[in-house]
Parts: sequence; structure tokens; C-alpha cells
Amino acid sequence: MHSKTDTVQSSAEALRYPWEQHPGPEEVVEVKPGVLWVRLKLPFRLNHVNIYLLADGDGYAMVDAGFGNEETIEAWTKLFDGPLKGVNITRLIVTHSHPDHVGLAGWIVERFNCPLVMSQVEYLQSVYHQNCGTEERRNAQALFFRRHGMDESLTEKLLGRGQDYLKRVSVLPPSYRRISHGDEVVIGTRRFKVITGGGHALDQVMLYCADDKLFLSADQVLSRISPNVSVWAVEPDQNSLGEYLASLASLTTTLPYDVLVLPGHGVPFYGLKTRIKQLADHHEERCRLIAEACREVQQTSRALVPVVFNKHVLDEHQMGFAAGELVAHVNYMIVEGRLTAETKDGVLQFRTT
Repeated sequence: MHSKTDTVQSSAEALRYPWEQHPGPEEVVEVKPGVLWVRLKLPFRLNHVNIYLLADGDGYAMVDAGFGNEETIEAWTKLFDGPLKGVNITRLIVTHSHPDHVGLAGWIVERFNCPLVMSQVEYLQSVYHQNCGTEERRNAQALFFRRHGMDESLTEKLLGRGQDYLKRVSVLPPSYRRISHGDEVVIGTRRFKVITGGGHALDQVMLYCADDKLFLSADQVLSRISPNVSVWAVEPDQNSLGEYLASLASLTTTLPYDVLVLPGHGVPFYGLKTRIKQLADHHEERCRLIAEACREVQQTSRALVPVVFNKHVLDEHQMGFAAGELVAHVNYMIVEGRLTAETKDGVLQFRTT
């Protein structure tokens, strides 16, 4: 689940939000010449996703497509019949495999007969999500949840509504064009450097235009909430939080202070490095809570979920993400030598070192 983080401003660089208001359901906002911002609804607590259109010759390159449901198709239809009437989509760049970003890729590609552009790992991960409903994979997911202390009732809920989220995509195009970290992509008159990073997704694509000091951060750096960083059954020992923090550190050293950040959720902002510090501090605070809870008594991931996620009542969808995030933190702390793990009756239990 995406979580709110505290707004603590650094003396070096305060956060600034040029647009406090987001576009309405049938509105388009120009954030820079030839850069359009659209906001689409999502059917869960994180209730929107941002889409950006970049001027590209006789049309626009679209960055992300939205959720794969009829409501999103209706929203796009109104936009293409209204403020985007006559607009041609020259290519669709999808930042990562989550259904609020790749979900309607097949529909957009078919409508405009344009190429799909993704990193190789994210395209293949999208294919995996579309085909992960086999009995073998369901059994592996159930074993993963039980190993982290989830009881039978909760496991069944997580395997139902919570996992159905991943299937909310239109049929993916059978081919794509690959972009990779370090590539340079020309879109219209702009040159963008491709930056990829792990943690929230395996190889999420971000785009940086140095000339315009413009950074499309996807879900790696969000304006007011923390992106979900989870571990799942397909790679149960993954150090996704370590990958995420390494990505943030790299962005801090390679990008300037004064870029305009266009995130996948929330509003555009200035103050990238301050925001990155807030996100890193947020995860360190979660690690501190886990370390305190495990200092005197061994704890399971299930027991630690309410320690970390204590501000909201979680439904199945949110509980699945909370569990995945909790495992990401304990895996990271084990790699860092801050926790030890012991298996008792098939369930992992953790203690602070």
C-alpha cells in the first residue's frame, strides 16, 4: 500500500507544489510547453493515477495508460472526444507492470496503432501478472503467506480479492520496443535519459530531460505518499527495500535540486532531494518500530503488520500490500544484520540482533 509520509522540509531545499489542484475528470493541464497532465480515477484507496503526454512530432507520446477497466475506457473516450480531440498517440511508454499503469496498454495500442515501449523486465513481469492464476502459483502464494504467520482465513482473503488486483489489465500487445537504463530517447524536440530503478517494481522506467530540468519519476518518488515496496512469493528472499533505497541514493547523486518532478500519483513538485530524504527516513522509522517490537520477543510478520500499519483498518487489498511491505522490511533488516530469523513450526520468527 502507498503510505503517507511526514512533511519535513530541509533547509537546503523546501518542497514546493506549483499545482495544488489536479486536473478534473475531463480536463487536461499543460505543465510545460508540450507536456500535458491527465488524471484518471482508480477504484481503491489510492484513487487516481497520473498520465503524461509529451509532444512528439505530429502527436504525443503517452506515459502510462491507466487501470484496465470499463471506467478508464470511458474516461479516455471522453478525453479523446473532448480536450484531446484529434490528438494522435505516437507511442505508449509504460513505466512499470502494475495494473494502474499498464492496465489499458492493449486498448491504447490498438486504438492508435502505436508501439508499446517498456523495459524488458517490466514487459515480462506484465505477462507474468496476466498468467499468474495457475493452481501451482496459488499454492506458492498460500505457502508464502502462511510462512509469515498469516492464518488460513486471512490467507484465503489475500488470495482472493487482494490478488485479483494484478489481473486488471487489457490483453497486452504481443510485442514491444525495449528501453533500458542509460538509453537516450528523443521525444519531439526533447531528449530524455532513461533511468530505471527497483523496489516498487523490478525495473521501473523514469525519464529525465536535462535541458528542461524535467523528471518523470513514475512511482519511484511520489509527492506526498510513500510508494509500496513489497516482497512476494515469486521471490520470497528479495531485498526490494534495499534496491529501493539504492535507487533513491542514485537519484540524489545524479539529478539536480531544481528539477520539476512529474510523479505517477499526487501533484507535480519541486524539492526532489528533500523528498527523497523524507522517503528514506520514513522507511528507517518503520525499521526502528520493527526492531523495538522484536527486541524482547520473537515476532512473525503477521504480528508486526499492526505495529507498522497502525493508522488504518486494512481491507484485503490493503492487507496484501501491508504484508508484502512488512516482509520487505524484515528481509532488508536481515541483510543489514539488524534481525535474525528462525523457523518454528514452519513459520518465520524474527528477533533484533
